[in-house]
Amino acid sequence: MPAFPSVEWFRAAADLLNRSDSFKRLGACDAEVGVAVDGRFFEIDFEAFEVKDVREVDARRADELDFTLVQPVDGWKAMLQNIKLHGRAEHEYTLNSLDLQGEAEFARGKDYHRRDAFYRFNQTFQEYFDITAQLDTVFQN
Repeated sequence: MPAFPSVEWFRAAADLLNRSDSFKRLGACDAEVGVAVDGRFFEIDFEAFEVKDVREVDARRADELDFTLVQPVDGWKAMLQNIKLHGRAEHEYTLNSLDLQGEAEFARGKDYHRRDAFYRFNQTFQEYFDITAQLDTVFQN
């Protein structure tokens, strides 16, 4: 059971997505994506038809990525529990909803043209998180 947040958890999600038919259905995706969880930063590299790499990075590297998805651990936990319960994110827990309805900006990036990858490849990123319904996630304290 991978713990969230950890490189192992993000790698397990990447492995599931890489074995699925998602890229065949959704097409290629090229983006360096960050995920920020209470001061920790993870990089997920989408390259063509696979998630190429996952690693923990520092804040400086996170600033260099196309965009970073930012919310507190309680927000991530609520989203992932919703995904586990329903098999995919519903309503207010989709990445789009979190970005549009949140008080704070969810998808953050310094360069708007690079941040646009969040919108361009949104369904691929949603699939990445939705596929975690297959994981038995535990949450770190």
